Amino acid sequence: MAAPASPDSAVTRRVVIENCAVATVDADDTEYASGHVVVAGNLIESVGAGPAPEGLANVVRRIDGTGHLVTPGLVNTHHHFYQWMTRGMATDHNLFNWLVALYPTWARIDAPMLAAATQGSLGMMVKGGVTTASDHHYVFPRGSGDLVGAELAAAREIGARITLARGSMDRGVKDGGLPPDFAVETTEGALKATEEAIDTHHDASFGSMVHIAVAPCSPFSISTELLRQGAELARRKGVRLHTHGSETVEEEKFCHELFGMGPTDYFESTGWLGEDVWMAHCVHMNDSDIAAFARTRTGVAHCPSSNARLAAGIARVPDMLAAGVPVGLGVDGTASNESGELHTELRTALLINRLGAHKEAALDARKALRLGTYGGAQVLGRTAEIGSLEAGKLADLVLWKLDGLAHSTIADPVTALVFGAAAPVTLSLVDGAPVVEGGRLTNVDEETVARTARAEARRLARIAAEG
Repeated sequence: MAAPASPDSAVTRRVVIENCAVATVDADDTEYASGHVVVAGNLIESVGAGPAPEGLANVVRRIDGTGHLVTPGLVNTHHHFYQWMTRGMATDHNLFNWLVALYPTWARIDAPMLAAATQGSLGMMVKGGVTTASDHHYVFPRGSGDLVGAELAAAREIGARITLARGSMDRGVKDGGLPPDFAVETTEGALKATEEAIDTHHDASFGSMVHIAVAPCSPFSISTELLRQGAELARRKGVRLHTHGSETVEEEKFCHELFGMGPTDYFESTGWLGEDVWMAHCVHMNDSDIAAFARTRTGVAHCPSSNARLAAGIARVPDMLAAGVPVGLGVDGTASNESGELHTELRTALLINRLGAHKEAALDARKALRLGTYGGAQVLGRTAEIGSLEAGKLADLVLWKLDGLAHSTIADPVTALVFGAAAPVTLSLVDGAPVVEGGRLTNVDEETVARTARAEARRLARIAAEG
């Protein structure tokens, strides 16, 4: 699987990883018990069995991957970075009561807080093998500063790719919604600010580090007009659409009472089904809902730990996959998944789905790994660039250490990664550059990130307490 040589191939800086197990997660699930990956600049140049080709020019680094597995970088499809500030709160609440408990605090967030939360949330994921992350940020209190700019600047320092789903809410308490009124925008203001975020930050080029999506929050906190006009805006600008959907039985009841139809039919009536759309959770989906998602190629961000934490239920992931629905994995906000690590979601997704109707046939190790890699790239619309180890794709990859005590008697490396304890990350590359070395973030000081986040979390708690 060698890429065609480029005119400057003789001077391109190369990194060679060899003597490792390789799981490409390509269309054929090609694997090598002992293989190599050659990175040229920011691209994968070759992947194959045995040692790397001889005679490669300008090899600046050669890595002996003995005892390791190399995979595509993990792709997180749903998160709320700001929630790093409120971890460990309302731990025994269902979704509705959890939102009511935490919105008064979230509504006080400002730009420095979000920057600190972004580095905490994204840093934790990157340490655990994430190379591309999507964040759904929908809380924009008045006077909070440039939240989009603050988040993207903080993410840039970490070094991961990001899809910032610019969220919005225009239904506050006075209109029957959940968030405080001073934390919501007007419909017109939200649409204008979302368009400005797209115009300022979205980069549609190959290898882009930043995508912006249009992302009204959820039926509980947005108007039908915001949904409709949001869909029109996204398609006019050529960006993707994201929201929460079918997360709880309460949402199903809410949609029937307010709109006379279930969530999926409501979303379709507002233009929110399509191959450019992905929704978080999708726990309470009947056969008709799944068929509609499959017919329209609407994607799903499966967040198993958060769904369990908030007692939302078990999403029908095996049925979605069988129907042809694109499915990726999501951490969700760290106020409903305190660990905030996507690689643990590989295992959690496999185990939780085996509690459903399909039992032990629900998911296996390789299907779980595909959810966390190619499935995520599919949901974010980036399969031409990331999600599998193939020549010509971006050099976003992870080298997992599997020769320690934790995995010492599991012979199959993919089984070790998914079923076993969380595997240490020896090296993680984004765009061919290291973001993790020896289990440590390379671009920021972890202790400084932790210290800053603690200080900002205390400041948020103090401001919220003062009202």
